[in-house]
Amino acid sequence: MLTYPPKTAIEWERNSIFGGITIIMKVDKIPYCDTGYFSSLICDYLDQHKDVRPFYNRFPKLEEYAAQIEEKAASYPTSYRPILQEAVEKQNETLTLSKTTQKNIESLGSDSTFTVVTGHQLNLFTGPLYVFYKIISVVNLCAQLKKAHPKKNFVPVFWMATEDHDFEEINHFTLHGKKWVWNADSSGAVGHFKTNGLEKLGERLPDELGTSEKGQYLASLFKKAYEDHDSLTAATRYLANELFGSLGLVIIDGDDKKLKELSIPLMEGDILKQTGFKNVNDTLAKWKAKNLPYKVQVNPREINYFYLIPGLRERMVFTDGEYQVLNSDLRFSQAELKKEIAEHPERFSPNVIMRPVYQECILPNLCYIGGGGEIAYWLQLKSTFEAFDIPLPVLLLRNSALLMSEKQGNKLEKLQIELPDIFLDTNRFINKKVREISNIIIDFNPQKEVLQEQFKNLLDLATQTDASFLGAVKAQERKQVKGLEHLEKRLLKAQKRKLKDQVERMTEIQQALFPNGSLQERQVNFSQFYLELGEGLLQGLQKNLDPLDLRFTVLRY
Repeated sequence: MLTYPPKTAIEWERNSIFGGITIIMKVDKIPYCDTGYFSSLICDYLDQHKDVRPFYNRFPKLEEYAAQIEEKAASYPTSYRPILQEAVEKQNETLTLSKTTQKNIESLGSDSTFTVVTGHQLNLFTGPLYVFYKIISVVNLCAQLKKAHPKKNFVPVFWMATEDHDFEEINHFTLHGKKWVWNADSSGAVGHFKTNGLEKLGERLPDELGTSEKGQYLASLFKKAYEDHDSLTAATRYLANELFGSLGLVIIDGDDKKLKELSIPLMEGDILKQTGFKNVNDTLAKWKAKNLPYKVQVNPREINYFYLIPGLRERMVFTDGEYQVLNSDLRFSQAELKKEIAEHPERFSPNVIMRPVYQECILPNLCYIGGGGEIAYWLQLKSTFEAFDIPLPVLLLRNSALLMSEKQGNKLEKLQIELPDIFLDTNRFINKKVREISNIIIDFNPQKEVLQEQFKNLLDLATQTDASFLGAVKAQERKQVKGLEHLEKRLLKAQKRKLKDQVERMTEIQQALFPNGSLQERQVNFSQFYLELGEGLLQGLQKNLDPLDLRFTVLRY
């Protein structure tokens, strides 16, 4: 749990979820599509555009969940529940669980229990800040669903992507502008990686975190997570439980033989019948036929499974009448492959196309909460879900937020910067503000209009002569318009020099709020804000992030 000095989950719960800490935040909202950071597909989805409607099941409105509950209850096998409950209990048996999490795990065996899921890679020390927003989104949505459907149970789930193998995406986090990197020489699924070498980062981290109680707590949390647990999976599970266990979060690892046994029909359907490949391509063909301007987030493969054993996670391909594992000597006939699937389902690891289907197969899930990129590829999967007779969950864009200190907010007000302006790219932002604060008008549009009116008369005259004169007039018009545009740019540049101090202050505040020209949540680790807010960070986020309010949130603390 987010507290200091370190306490166990049960001790934290007895002392109440937030320990009496009160953080008051001023909340502002901006439409996602006004920020410039979300794709046209996501914007159209949020606007419920008719072109996107065929590619999702139900829109994330509270009133839509009753039908989703009914559909999932009818399709989810009751026989799966004790298997799921037992697997989750076993996965979490080494943790000190809060009473809320224990109750949630126990409730998985009940037909009246449903989950809300988010997932993420095993980023070092949680990675970017938006991982917190994902988890808070599932916790808060479960609370809202419970109010709306008091006879049902709703369990917030964090799905650990333990089977991913792109180590470079997860081996770092950023604190105070410094990138902390874990260098390890391992291969295969990252969840299997040993935590050897992380003690070196743990030794250096206290100097960066400082000697305050908050800093000492964070250093201790890092040390306990990565030095007291021998695998990245175990370390991440411990870390997520310590941070969010008091909120009832249940942590699930899909890399589990008992759970994968439930998905054997998915493996056979995709590998032997190319179900995922055919259906996703059919969806993409529909996009193309309608000339939809959406970027394809992921392309399906003929086989959307990897073969997974210690030290190896490689794609499977069908070549020369047999199933082969790339970069290995492993080969299977169809009969051998079916036998391997039946005896060792844990060796078959779904890729980005089949992982969502696997997740929805084994969980009584209602909603998946993810970032823009995730929702984009889920929107490619509806026909694949239908082919496996599994309901596509409600797709909800996770909360996205900008944390701003009172001092930073005061700077914006002093510089007369409106919130929407700081989301502009730096060049457009500065140009817009310089035009606004200049004591002269930096806009040559009136002059251009006068010029174009004059040339209109010349063009009327030119049409009465030969084509060469008409071409000369048009060329001269273009030249003079470009000349005015050039002078306007020079005037703007001159004003930037004249207003150098203000430009520097505006640039400085924007760079502080948007490090590396990106959303803060994609760059900064939670620890940077924990050092300021302590326990109040989690409290403030849970209180002020509404998962069903589909707008970007600015939190001023």
